[in-house]
Amino acid sequence: MIRNDNILYMKKILLVSLALLFCLSTKAEAKKPNIILIMVDDAGYGDFGCYGQKLFSTPNIDRMAENGMLFTQHYSGSTVCAPTRCSIMNGVHTGHAFVRGNREVQPEGQAPIPSDMITIPKLLGKAGYVNGMFGKWGLGAPKSSGDPMNQGWDEFYGYNCQRQAHNFYPKHLWHNSEKVILDGKTYSHDLIQEQALKFIRNNAKKTFFAYLPITIPHAAMQCPEEDVAPFRKKFPQFENKIGKYSQGTEVRNPVAAFAGMMTRMDRGVGQVLDLLNELNIANNTLVLFTSDNGPHYEGGHQPGFFNSNGPLKGHKRDLYEGGIRVPLIAYWPSKIKPGSISDHICAHWDFLPTFCELAKISIPSHTDGISYMPTLTGRKQKAHSYLYWEFHSYGNAQAIRMGDWKGIRLKVKNNPTAPIQLYNLKQDIGETKNIATNHPDIIKRITQLFKSAHTPSDRFPLFAEKE
Repeated sequence: MIRNDNILYMKKILLVSLALLFCLSTKAEAKKPNIILIMVDDAGYGDFGCYGQKLFSTPNIDRMAENGMLFTQHYSGSTVCAPTRCSIMNGVHTGHAFVRGNREVQPEGQAPIPSDMITIPKLLGKAGYVNGMFGKWGLGAPKSSGDPMNQGWDEFYGYNCQRQAHNFYPKHLWHNSEKVILDGKTYSHDLIQEQALKFIRNNAKKTFFAYLPITIPHAAMQCPEEDVAPFRKKFPQFENKIGKYSQGTEVRNPVAAFAGMMTRMDRGVGQVLDLLNELNIANNTLVLFTSDNGPHYEGGHQPGFFNSNGPLKGHKRDLYEGGIRVPLIAYWPSKIKPGSISDHICAHWDFLPTFCELAKISIPSHTDGISYMPTLTGRKQKAHSYLYWEFHSYGNAQAIRMGDWKGIRLKVKNNPTAPIQLYNLKQDIGETKNIATNHPDIIKRITQLFKSAHTPSDRFPLFAEKE
C-alpha cells in the first residue's frame, strides 16, 4: 500500500510542476517579438550601398541586408510625407486614407487624423506592447485629435510638425505633450537618436514597438561638420555652391552635407543594432528599414549626382517608380535567412497586418495590407492583386501596380478620363516605353481599378467636379 505521506509528497510535486509550467508558458506568451521600424525621410531607392550607392557608404544598413532580407519591389504609402505616414499608421492605401496629401495648420502641425482611427500603436498596445515614437509625426497638431499622445503612443519625442522639421536646428521639439525648448544650435537628429536608444534600453525586459521616423535627409542639407568635412575634400567641385531653404537656412556645399547626413544616419542605425546585441534581445526583435518616398531636390540636394533613384524614373511628388519605390530591409537574426533577397511586391500599408500577425492579434478588416510574415519566415506568401496610389498636387494623379504592369494617369483633377500610360516593369523598370496602345485589355482592367480603388473624400477631392 502507498503511504499517505508519499501521496501528499507526490501531490506537492505535481502542484509545483504545474505552477512552473504555468509560469513558463505565461512568460513565453508575454515575450512576443519586439518591433523596430526605422524610416528615413526623402531618401531614394539608390541612396544605400546595398541598393547600389557608390559615392558614400552605409555600412550598417548594408549589415542589415547582409544578415537579413532585402526587398526589391517595396513601395511607399505615398510620394509625400503626411499621406505616407497615414498609410502606415492606418494600414490603407491613399484611395482609402483619411489623409491623402500634405495639409498644413498654423502655427504648428498638419491636419489631424481622428481620435477613433485604428492605428498600429493602438493595436499593439492592446497586445501588451509599449509604444514609442522618435522623429517626425505630421498627422495632427499638438493637443489635436491627431496628437501622438491621442493615437496610442506611450512616449513621443521629436517634431510634431513636418514643416518645422525642414530645419535640423529647431527652437523646440516635443516630448509627449510637453514642449522642449532648445537653443537652436543643437542638431535635432542627435537628440532624437538619444531618446530612441534610451527607450529601447528602458524597455528591453518588456515587449516594445519603437517607431523611428527620422528626418534625415529631408529638406535643408544640414549636418555637423565632423561628418561633412571628408566629403568637402571628396566633392570640391561643389564647395562654392550654396544650398538654400526656409528660415534663411544656407549651406555651403550641400552635396557634401547630404553625404554627411547619410553617414550620420547610418551610424545611428548601427547604434540601434549594437544596442540590441548588448541587451541580448536581437534574436527577439524584428528591425525594418525603409524610406517615406523617393529623393527630393530641396536645399541644394542633387539626386542626379548621387543617382539617388537608381534605375528608376521620377522623384518625390511623382507616381513614377522613383517617387514611390523605396528600400525595405528586414533584419531578425533568429528568423530571417541572412543575405535573402525578395521580389515580393508590397507596400507601407502592409506594416499593420504584418505587425498584427507578429503580435498574434486579429488583423482589422478595413486594411488594404497583407502580412508578409510568410516571406520573412520562408513560407508561402499571398500576393496583392494590385497596389494603388493617388496624389493630390500638380493636377492630381493616379497609379496602379498590377503584377508586372504599371499604369499612371496624370492631371486627372480636370480630366478624370485622361489617357493612361502603361509600362511593363519587368522589361522596362525605368518606365521609358509607354505601351498602352498595344494592350487595350490591360488598360481596361486598370481603368476599372482606378474607379474601384478610389473612395471619394471631401477633404481631398481627386476630381474638380463633385463625385
